[in-house]
Amino acid sequence: MGLTVDEGVQEGGAYGPYKQSERKAIYKEYANRLVADGWAYYAFDTPEELEAIRSAYEAEKKTFAYDIQTRNTLNNSLNLSADEVQARMDSGEPYVIRFKMPENYEVTADDLIRGQVTFNTSTLDDKVLYKSADELPTYHLANIVDDHLMEISHVIRGEEWLPSLPLHVMMYKAFGWSDSMPAFAHLPLILKPSGKGKLSKRDGDKEGFPVFPLAYTSPAGELASGYRESGYFPEAVNNLLAFLGWNPGTEQELFSLTELTEAFSLERVNKAGARFDPEKAKWFNHQYLVQKSEAELAADFRPLLKEKGVAVETEKVEVIVGLVKERVSFVSELWEQTFFFFEAPTGYDEKVAKKRWKGEVPAFMKELADFFEQSAAWDATELKEKASDLINARGIGFGNVMNALRLALTGGAFGPDLFTIAELLGREETVKRVQMAIERLDL
Repeated sequence: MGLTVDEGVQEGGAYGPYKQSERKAIYKEYANRLVADGWAYYAFDTPEELEAIRSAYEAEKKTFAYDIQTRNTLNNSLNLSADEVQARMDSGEPYVIRFKMPENYEVTADDLIRGQVTFNTSTLDDKVLYKSADELPTYHLANIVDDHLMEISHVIRGEEWLPSLPLHVMMYKAFGWSDSMPAFAHLPLILKPSGKGKLSKRDGDKEGFPVFPLAYTSPAGELASGYRESGYFPEAVNNLLAFLGWNPGTEQELFSLTELTEAFSLERVNKAGARFDPEKAKWFNHQYLVQKSEAELAADFRPLLKEKGVAVETEKVEVIVGLVKERVSFVSELWEQTFFFFEAPTGYDEKVAKKRWKGEVPAFMKELADFFEQSAAWDATELKEKASDLINARGIGFGNVMNALRLALTGGAFGPDLFTIAELLGREETVKRVQMAIERLDL
């Protein structure tokens, strides 16, 4: 993606360690601090016990929540003596630490995208912050502690985390960090191409576009394609991602990473979800492909040529990709547009042959093959000029002959300028292909 990391595991920095697994002691310290200050409590409820309670609630068509209404009846340190709590912990009994959400408290926070949002704590449950079984925090504790200790200025995340904002604001309050709390921005969801519902891997599988940045194999062995492996350039992915939910307020659509850095602002991020358009993603890639030099594209194309068993000089590859790059969106599509430069057709498009290889044309193609064989010079401009004179002298339609010649050289009705194709193929190969078409199509 061309993105550089300022600090981290490899880069180092003043706020390490940067692996959560190396920060276990830090999380435990702060979790216990919340308990000591009355903002959290130890809970010993087993999964089986909680499941039984949920089932009982469901039987009465109710929804169970571990909150202010239920916590004083459950298996936690709010209802157990200090000695019993300590004894259970000393025995190694698994426990979690839950945040003790206050009753009927209005939590107000400013979101940089959505403005001021307000929640009442009576609608919130007591989230788990820490699990003794693996000595690891949940996201709620880890992000608050890490962001504070690492002096993070902005928390930018998806809108599905907006319901967690009041908990996080309350945790900053509980720790006494409200004055240094980072700014929050909750980004809009990326929606399906239809605009209905959140984009998922299944949508990409169904419609044939990548969802992951890199190819990904799930634990179940399912393979999902990635943008890198699908042939997208980093510049294109940066650009298309920036435009999902943001706009610069101008007509400009192509931005370098430097330009994005200068133009981007959270104030111009939309609240509404952003519909993902696979065709627009391809368009971005096409724009960046066209901007690349012939030398860059030839270097990218060479591995595919090698895979096809094609050995050709670099200069020729550069000329060829320059002729067709406007026609493709991905390097992988170059072969489809250029294969006839490297190998003779093994067959001919039947519809084109039926339409173009008829009347006076087949007989004239023999004369055209002789013309090519005897041409003193082999230059596209001169070839076109002299071939035109010959065709006009015989009174045959120029378009009819050119379409038939294209069929002979490429096998179909595609390709760049016809005489440029002939020039690059060379005299011998051009004559050979015309003669081969005559033999096969005159039957």
